Amino acid sequence: MSAAVCILAAGKGKRMMSDQPKVLHRIAGKPLLGHVLDTVAEVSDARPVLIYGHGGEQLQQALAARPLTWVEQREQLGTGHAVAQALSLLPNDGIVLILYGDVPLLSAATLRRLLDAATPSGFALLTVVLSDPGGYGRIVRDAHDEIVRIVEHKDASTDELAITEINTGIMAVRGSYLHRWLPALKNDNAQREYYLTDCVAAAVTEGIRVAGVFASDPVEVAGVNNRIQLAELERTWQRQRALALMEAGVTLLDPARFDVRGDVTCGQDTTIDVNVILNGRVRIGCNVVIGPNCVLTDCEIGDGAEVLANSIIEGAKVGRGARIGPFARLRPDTELGADVHVGNFVEIKKSTLAEGSKANHLAYIGDSEIGRNVNVGAGTITCNYDGAFKHKTVIEDDVFIGSDTQLVAPVRVGRGATIGAGTTITEDVEPERLVISRVRQKSISGWQRPHKPKKG
Repeated sequence: MSAAVCILAAGKGKRMMSDQPKVLHRIAGKPLLGHVLDTVAEVSDARPVLIYGHGGEQLQQALAARPLTWVEQREQLGTGHAVAQALSLLPNDGIVLILYGDVPLLSAATLRRLLDAATPSGFALLTVVLSDPGGYGRIVRDAHDEIVRIVEHKDASTDELAITEINTGIMAVRGSYLHRWLPALKNDNAQREYYLTDCVAAAVTEGIRVAGVFASDPVEVAGVNNRIQLAELERTWQRQRALALMEAGVTLLDPARFDVRGDVTCGQDTTIDVNVILNGRVRIGCNVVIGPNCVLTDCEIGDGAEVLANSIIEGAKVGRGARIGPFARLRPDTELGADVHVGNFVEIKKSTLAEGSKANHLAYIGDSEIGRNVNVGAGTITCNYDGAFKHKTVIEDDVFIGSDTQLVAPVRVGRGATIGAGTTITEDVEPERLVISRVRQKSISGWQRPHKPKKG
């Protein structure tokens, strides 16, 4: 049976100085709570119970697609009080995993260790050793190194304040224990709150062993209380992603100037320059070169492709050996075949370019189907929108389109046709034809340019 999951996310997060609930602030483009939920999904298929308070409507809107059971904590009277609000939804049998919505970097591996440790006695606590434990509850152990209680910082004695092992608040507890202990919690402490951690003393009183599980890295249990900590965890997360890519054979010219904000895979011998941002689901092949200041979102880049500086690719597929940019933009539903060239200040939307075709300068291609070995000259645009509807342009193989051409859709240009520079195409072009629609050039002698009269 999967562990039940209870996530505490009711805090106001006053130090964030924000109207937005703290757990909706983002790391790597995803809300803090989203990271927690994704990790939980790796260890349990149970529907998480989310304890919310401040900003409940915003939370429910942001997480509408998530399978959650919502429980409101109207007054924030401590962690024990928070879990008690959900007690009727927590099972008596089995283990309940208690987590926090503002602790985003906790790993699934650590949670599995915690759950395994809880199996024998029904109670396991995640702890960590900090060089500066100030402000945290201390783990008090007996002469046999067994956990006997947790003392909050404000309630700790001088000797207890010297302890460096601290409570993370993350625990795995048998449901029947929670049903027995939570109603009996008292708030006779400096904060006048009901502490979940008092369950440790209750367990010891009943002779139930509390297993301590050390977090291997303090960053895993680091919470976010202000924007400084948010930024620090952002860089930590990015560093982890950068290291994983480099270990897989990717060259990052500066790992500190590289951001992943989604699910990214990258083949060997790919090189990524500085200030590159990868959003959403990005798949990059082998031997790819990505220049500086590029933004790639929900896209696929084939082996050996090159994306030059300052290019933006979103929702597109780039074929093997293609060359993109600099300053190019590929919009959603664009698909480029092998060895396609898309140059500077070219924008392509909802179009396909087959193998070997080129649009190297200053062009707009929208709602188009372009064949193999087509040349699209500088300044060419497909006029795909009539003010109400989009229309398609079809350009067959081996077409040459001269500079400053307008193709007014719907229109088809036949295989091997040539379009002279400065032409406006409003009708279908037959294969192997030359089409020119220029106004005849005139030379007028004796013409005088108008001049403004001189002042004064």
